[in-house]
Amino acid sequence: MSTAHFYPVGTPGVPWGDAERQAWRERQVRSRSYQDDVVARMDSLGDRLECLRYGEIQYGDQTFPLVAARSRDWHPDLPVALVTGGVHGYETSGVMGALRFAQDHAAAYAGRLNVLVVPCVSPWAYERISRWNYHAIDPNRNFGARREAQESSAVIALVAPYLGRVLVHIDLHETTDTDITEFRPALASRDGKALEPETVPDGFYLVGDSETTRLDFQVAIIDAVAKVTHIAPPDAQGHIIGFPLSAPGVIEFPVKTAGLCAGFTGARFTTTTEVYPDSPRTNAAECEAAQVAAVRAAFDFALAHERD
Repeated sequence: MSTAHFYPVGTPGVPWGDAERQAWRERQVRSRSYQDDVVARMDSLGDRLECLRYGEIQYGDQTFPLVAARSRDWHPDLPVALVTGGVHGYETSGVMGALRFAQDHAAAYAGRLNVLVVPCVSPWAYERISRWNYHAIDPNRNFGARREAQESSAVIALVAPYLGRVLVHIDLHETTDTDITEFRPALASRDGKALEPETVPDGFYLVGDSETTRLDFQVAIIDAVAKVTHIAPPDAQGHIIGFPLSAPGVIEFPVKTAGLCAGFTGARFTTTTEVYPDSPRTNAAECEAAQVAAVRAAFDFALAHERD
Protein backbone atom coordinates (compact mmCIF):
# COMPACT_ATOMS: atom_id res chain seq x y z
CA MET A 1 0.00 0.00 0.00
CA SER A 2 1.32 3.44 -0.92
CA THR A 3 0.38 6.67 0.84
CA ALA A 4 2.89 8.86 -1.05
CA HIS A 5 1.79 11.59 -3.43
CA PHE A 6 1.48 9.10 -6.30
CA TYR A 7 -0.54 11.27 -8.74
CA PRO A 8 0.07 14.82 -9.99
CA VAL A 9 -3.46 15.96 -9.09
CA GLY A 10 -4.85 16.04 -5.57
CA THR A 11 -3.67 15.68 -1.99
CA PRO A 12 -3.11 12.20 -0.56
CA GLY A 13 -6.07 11.11 1.52
CA VAL A 14 -8.35 13.94 0.37
CA PRO A 15 -11.08 13.32 -2.26
CA TRP A 16 -11.11 15.67 -5.21
CA GLY A 17 -13.25 18.77 -5.42
CA ASP A 18 -14.03 20.95 -8.42
CA ALA A 19 -10.52 22.41 -8.58
CA GLU A 20 -8.89 19.00 -8.75
CA ARG A 21 -11.31 17.79 -11.40
CA GLN A 22 -10.53 20.86 -13.48
CA ALA A 23 -6.79 20.27 -13.00
CA TRP A 24 -7.24 16.67 -14.11
CA ARG A 25 -9.28 17.76 -17.14
CA GLU A 26 -6.54 20.17 -18.20
CA ARG A 27 -4.12 17.24 -18.35
CA GLN A 28 -6.25 15.41 -20.91
CA VAL A 29 -4.98 15.88 -24.48
CA ARG A 30 -7.17 15.41 -27.54
CA SER A 31 -5.26 12.80 -29.53
CA ARG A 32 -7.70 11.45 -32.13
CA SER A 33 -10.98 12.21 -33.87
CA TYR A 34 -14.24 10.55 -32.92
CA GLN A 35 -15.82 12.09 -36.03
CA ASP A 36 -13.25 10.54 -38.36
CA ASP A 37 -12.74 7.22 -36.60
CA VAL A 38 -16.30 6.40 -35.53
CA VAL A 39 -19.01 8.63 -37.00
CA ALA A 40 -17.64 8.52 -40.56
CA ARG A 41 -17.34 4.74 -40.46
CA MET A 42 -20.86 4.39 -39.14
CA ASP A 43 -22.19 6.69 -41.87
CA SER A 44 -20.46 4.51 -44.46
CA LEU A 45 -22.33 1.34 -43.50
CA GLY A 46 -24.62 1.86 -46.48
CA ASP A 47 -27.31 -0.76 -46.80
CA ARG A 48 -25.73 -3.14 -44.28
CA LEU A 49 -27.20 -1.49 -41.19
CA GLU A 50 -29.24 1.60 -40.41
CA CYS A 51 -27.14 4.31 -38.75
CA LEU A 52 -28.98 6.43 -36.20
CA ARG A 53 -28.27 9.29 -33.82
CA TYR A 54 -29.56 8.55 -30.35
CA GLY A 55 -28.53 11.84 -28.74
CA GLU A 56 -25.61 14.19 -28.29
CA ILE A 57 -23.27 15.27 -25.54
CA GLN A 58 -21.71 18.69 -25.16
CA TYR A 59 -18.57 19.21 -23.10
CA GLY A 60 -16.91 22.61 -23.22
CA ASP A 61 -16.88 23.78 -26.82
CA GLN A 62 -17.31 20.27 -28.25
CA THR A 63 -20.56 18.57 -29.22
CA PHE A 64 -20.55 14.85 -29.91
CA PRO A 65 -23.34 13.08 -31.81
CA LEU A 66 -24.05 9.69 -30.25
CA VAL A 67 -24.27 7.05 -32.97
CA ALA A 68 -25.54 3.49 -33.15
CA ALA A 69 -26.39 1.05 -35.91
CA ARG A 70 -29.27 -1.39 -36.08
CA SER A 71 -30.64 -4.02 -38.42
CA ARG A 72 -32.45 -2.55 -41.42
CA ASP A 73 -34.94 -5.41 -41.33
CA TRP A 74 -35.82 -4.79 -37.67
CA HIS A 75 -38.73 -7.03 -36.75
CA PRO A 76 -40.72 -6.77 -33.50
CA ASP A 77 -40.95 -10.55 -33.16
CA LEU A 78 -37.19 -11.12 -33.18
CA PRO A 79 -34.95 -11.00 -30.11
CA VAL A 80 -32.48 -8.15 -29.74
CA ALA A 81 -28.70 -8.64 -29.73
CA LEU A 82 -26.69 -5.72 -28.34
CA VAL A 83 -23.01 -4.87 -28.75
CA THR A 84 -21.50 -1.99 -26.80
CA GLY A 85 -17.95 -0.65 -27.07
CA GLY A 86 -16.01 2.34 -25.86
CA VAL A 87 -17.76 2.62 -22.51
CA HIS A 88 -14.20 3.42 -21.49
CA GLY A 89 -13.01 5.61 -24.34
CA TYR A 90 -9.38 4.56 -24.16
CA GLU A 91 -10.15 0.89 -24.79
CA THR A 92 -9.53 1.01 -28.51
CA SER A 93 -10.11 -2.59 -29.55
CA GLY A 94 -13.61 -2.45 -28.07
CA VAL A 95 -14.51 0.47 -30.31
CA MET A 96 -12.78 -0.94 -33.38
CA GLY A 97 -14.10 -4.44 -32.78
CA ALA A 98 -17.67 -3.18 -32.56
CA LEU A 99 -17.20 -1.19 -35.78
CA ARG A 100 -15.64 -4.16 -37.57
CA PHE A 101 -18.47 -6.43 -36.50
CA ALA A 102 -21.02 -3.90 -37.73
CA GLN A 103 -19.27 -3.54 -41.07
CA ASP A 104 -18.45 -7.17 -41.81
CA HIS A 105 -20.71 -9.51 -39.86
CA ALA A 106 -23.89 -7.97 -38.46
CA ALA A 107 -25.85 -8.36 -41.70
CA ALA A 108 -25.36 -12.14 -41.51
CA TYR A 109 -27.86 -12.24 -38.62
CA ALA A 110 -30.67 -10.65 -40.64
CA GLY A 111 -33.96 -12.42 -40.07
CA ARG A 112 -32.68 -14.11 -36.92
CA LEU A 113 -31.71 -11.26 -34.58
CA ASN A 114 -32.40 -7.56 -34.32
CA VAL A 115 -28.80 -6.36 -34.05
CA LEU A 116 -28.00 -3.09 -32.25
CA VAL A 117 -24.39 -1.86 -32.15
CA VAL A 118 -23.21 1.09 -30.04
CA PRO A 119 -19.52 1.28 -30.92
CA CYS A 120 -18.34 4.22 -28.80
CA VAL A 121 -20.37 5.07 -25.72
CA SER A 122 -17.87 7.72 -24.51
CA PRO A 123 -16.68 9.95 -27.38
CA TRP A 124 -14.98 12.67 -25.29
CA ALA A 125 -12.94 9.99 -23.53
CA TYR A 126 -12.23 8.24 -26.84
CA GLU A 127 -10.58 11.36 -28.24
CA ARG A 128 -8.45 11.80 -25.11
CA ILE A 129 -7.68 8.10 -24.63
CA SER A 130 -9.18 8.35 -21.16
CA ARG A 131 -11.15 6.04 -18.91
CA TRP A 132 -13.37 8.77 -17.48
CA ASN A 133 -15.68 11.34 -18.99
CA TYR A 134 -15.30 15.13 -18.84
CA HIS A 135 -16.37 15.18 -15.19
CA ALA A 136 -13.88 12.49 -14.09
CA ILE A 137 -16.75 9.99 -13.80
CA ASP A 138 -16.44 6.37 -14.89
CA PRO A 139 -19.43 5.60 -17.16
CA ASN A 140 -19.02 1.90 -16.42
CA ARG A 141 -20.20 2.40 -12.86
CA ASN A 142 -23.33 4.28 -13.91
CA PHE A 143 -25.60 1.66 -15.46
CA GLY A 144 -27.29 0.78 -12.17
CA ALA A 145 -28.86 2.84 -9.42
CA ARG A 146 -26.26 5.58 -9.86
CA ARG A 147 -26.87 7.70 -12.98
CA GLU A 148 -24.22 10.43 -13.00
CA ALA A 149 -22.79 9.88 -16.49
CA GLN A 150 -24.64 11.26 -19.52
CA GLU A 151 -23.01 8.62 -21.69
CA SER A 152 -24.51 5.77 -19.68
CA SER A 153 -27.94 7.37 -19.41
CA ALA A 154 -28.08 7.89 -23.19
CA VAL A 155 -27.45 4.20 -23.87
CA ILE A 156 -30.01 3.16 -21.25
CA ALA A 157 -32.59 5.39 -22.95
CA LEU A 158 -31.69 3.98 -26.37
CA VAL A 159 -32.22 0.40 -25.24
CA ALA A 160 -35.24 1.07 -22.99
CA PRO A 161 -37.87 0.27 -25.66
CA TYR A 162 -36.35 -3.19 -26.12
CA LEU A 163 -35.98 -4.26 -22.50
CA GLY A 164 -37.49 -7.68 -22.03
CA ARG A 165 -36.52 -8.61 -25.59
CA VAL A 166 -32.71 -8.39 -25.31
CA LEU A 167 -31.45 -11.95 -25.68
CA VAL A 168 -27.71 -11.28 -25.66
CA HIS A 169 -25.53 -8.33 -24.71
CA ILE A 170 -21.74 -8.30 -25.05
CA ASP A 171 -19.77 -5.30 -23.81
CA LEU A 172 -16.29 -4.93 -25.35
CA HIS A 173 -13.41 -3.79 -23.12
CA GLU A 174 -9.65 -4.02 -22.83
CA THR A 175 -7.05 -3.49 -20.11
CA THR A 176 -3.84 -1.61 -20.90
CA ASP A 177 -0.63 -0.82 -19.07
CA THR A 178 -2.03 2.66 -18.45
CA ASP A 179 -4.49 1.06 -16.03
CA ILE A 180 -1.49 0.69 -13.73
CA THR A 181 0.46 3.82 -14.65
CA GLU A 182 -2.42 6.30 -14.97
CA PHE A 183 -5.97 5.20 -14.29
CA ARG A 184 -5.61 3.32 -11.01
CA PRO A 185 -3.45 6.10 -9.50
CA ALA A 186 -5.97 8.70 -10.71
CA LEU A 187 -8.84 6.74 -9.18
CA ALA A 188 -7.12 6.41 -5.81
CA SER A 189 -6.24 10.10 -5.84
CA ARG A 190 -9.76 11.15 -6.88
CA ASP A 191 -11.33 9.17 -4.06
CA GLY A 192 -8.72 10.09 -1.43
CA LYS A 193 -7.60 6.50 -0.99
CA ALA A 194 -4.26 4.73 -0.83
CA LEU A 195 -2.87 3.20 -3.99
CA GLU A 196 -3.05 -0.59 -3.91
CA PRO A 197 -0.70 -2.62 -6.15
CA GLU A 198 -2.35 -4.38 -9.09
CA THR A 199 -1.28 -6.33 -12.15
CA VAL A 200 -2.74 -6.62 -15.65
CA PRO A 201 -3.73 -10.13 -16.80
CA ASP A 202 -1.77 -11.10 -19.90
CA GLY A 203 -4.42 -12.16 -22.35
CA PHE A 204 -8.12 -12.27 -23.09
CA TYR A 205 -10.68 -13.02 -20.41
CA LEU A 206 -14.40 -12.59 -19.71
CA VAL A 207 -16.39 -11.15 -16.83
CA GLY A 208 -19.76 -12.80 -16.36
CA ASP A 209 -22.56 -11.76 -14.04
CA SER A 210 -22.59 -14.22 -11.14
CA GLU A 211 -26.30 -13.54 -10.59
CA THR A 212 -27.45 -14.47 -14.11
CA THR A 213 -24.61 -16.05 -16.07
CA ARG A 214 -24.54 -19.32 -17.93
CA LEU A 215 -21.05 -20.70 -17.74
CA ASP A 216 -21.44 -22.69 -20.97
CA PHE A 217 -22.06 -19.38 -22.77
CA GLN A 218 -18.84 -17.90 -21.38
CA VAL A 219 -16.86 -21.04 -22.24
CA ALA A 220 -18.14 -21.04 -25.82
CA ILE A 221 -16.82 -17.50 -26.28
CA ILE A 222 -13.45 -18.37 -24.75
CA ASP A 223 -13.15 -21.39 -27.06
CA ALA A 224 -13.79 -19.20 -30.10
CA VAL A 225 -11.41 -16.44 -29.04
CA ALA A 226 -8.64 -18.93 -28.20
CA LYS A 227 -8.37 -19.59 -31.93
CA VAL A 228 -7.50 -15.91 -32.43
CA THR A 229 -5.43 -14.83 -29.42
CA HIS A 230 -4.16 -16.17 -26.11
CA ILE A 231 -6.35 -16.51 -23.03
CA ALA A 232 -5.20 -14.91 -19.77
CA PRO A 233 -3.87 -17.38 -17.20
CA PRO A 234 -4.69 -16.99 -13.50
CA ASP A 235 -2.19 -15.45 -11.11
CA ALA A 236 -0.34 -17.36 -8.41
CA GLN A 237 -3.48 -17.37 -6.25
CA GLY A 238 -5.59 -18.81 -9.06
CA HIS A 239 -7.37 -15.46 -9.62
CA ILE A 240 -7.84 -12.85 -12.32
CA ILE A 241 -8.10 -9.26 -10.98
CA GLY A 242 -8.79 -10.68 -7.54
CA PHE A 243 -11.60 -13.08 -8.48
CA PRO A 244 -11.38 -16.88 -8.66
CA LEU A 245 -11.82 -18.48 -12.06
CA SER A 246 -15.16 -20.09 -12.86
CA ALA A 247 -13.57 -21.64 -15.96
CA PRO A 248 -10.35 -20.96 -17.89
CA GLY A 249 -10.41 -17.27 -18.81
CA VAL A 250 -13.73 -16.61 -17.01
CA ILE A 251 -14.44 -14.76 -13.79
CA GLU A 252 -17.84 -13.81 -12.39
CA PHE A 253 -19.19 -11.25 -9.93
CA PRO A 254 -22.46 -9.29 -9.50
CA VAL A 255 -22.10 -7.09 -12.58
CA LYS A 256 -25.53 -5.48 -12.34
CA THR A 257 -25.04 -4.60 -8.69
CA ALA A 258 -21.76 -2.89 -9.60
CA GLY A 259 -23.53 -0.73 -12.20
CA LEU A 260 -21.56 -2.13 -15.12
CA CYS A 261 -22.82 -1.83 -18.68
CA ALA A 262 -23.26 -5.56 -19.23
CA GLY A 263 -25.81 -5.77 -16.43
CA PHE A 264 -28.42 -3.20 -17.36
CA THR A 265 -30.37 -5.00 -20.10
CA GLY A 266 -31.50 -8.06 -18.18
CA ALA A 267 -30.45 -10.19 -21.15
CA ARG A 268 -30.30 -13.96 -20.71
CA PHE A 269 -26.78 -14.05 -22.13
CA THR A 270 -24.38 -11.32 -21.04
CA THR A 271 -20.63 -10.88 -20.77
CA THR A 272 -17.85 -8.33 -20.70
CA THR A 273 -14.69 -8.92 -22.73
CA GLU A 274 -11.21 -7.90 -21.63
CA VAL A 275 -8.12 -8.08 -23.83
CA TYR A 276 -4.55 -6.91 -23.14
CA PRO A 277 -3.22 -5.07 -26.20
CA ASP A 278 0.14 -4.25 -24.56
CA SER A 279 1.10 -7.92 -24.33
CA PRO A 280 4.19 -8.84 -26.37
CA ARG A 281 2.18 -11.84 -27.57
CA THR A 282 -0.42 -9.84 -29.50
CA ASN A 283 -1.05 -6.67 -31.52
CA ALA A 284 -3.88 -4.22 -32.25
CA ALA A 285 -5.23 -6.13 -35.24
CA GLU A 286 -5.34 -9.40 -33.30
CA CYS A 287 -7.10 -7.74 -30.37
CA GLU A 288 -9.72 -6.31 -32.72
CA ALA A 289 -10.18 -9.74 -34.30
CA ALA A 290 -10.57 -11.28 -30.84
CA GLN A 291 -13.39 -8.84 -30.04
CA VAL A 292 -15.16 -9.71 -33.30
CA ALA A 293 -14.76 -13.43 -32.62
CA ALA A 294 -16.26 -12.93 -29.16
CA VAL A 295 -19.31 -11.12 -30.55
CA ARG A 296 -19.94 -13.75 -33.21
CA ALA A 297 -19.59 -16.59 -30.72
CA ALA A 298 -21.93 -14.85 -28.27
CA PHE A 299 -24.60 -14.30 -30.92
CA ASP A 300 -24.27 -17.83 -32.31
CA PHE A 301 -24.56 -19.41 -28.87
CA ALA A 302 -27.57 -17.27 -27.97
CA LEU A 303 -29.36 -18.29 -31.15
CA ALA A 304 -28.56 -21.96 -30.60
CA HIS A 305 -29.83 -21.87 -27.01
CA GLU A 306 -32.63 -19.32 -27.29
CA ARG A 307 -35.26 -21.87 -26.26
CA ASP A 308 -33.29 -23.71 -23.59
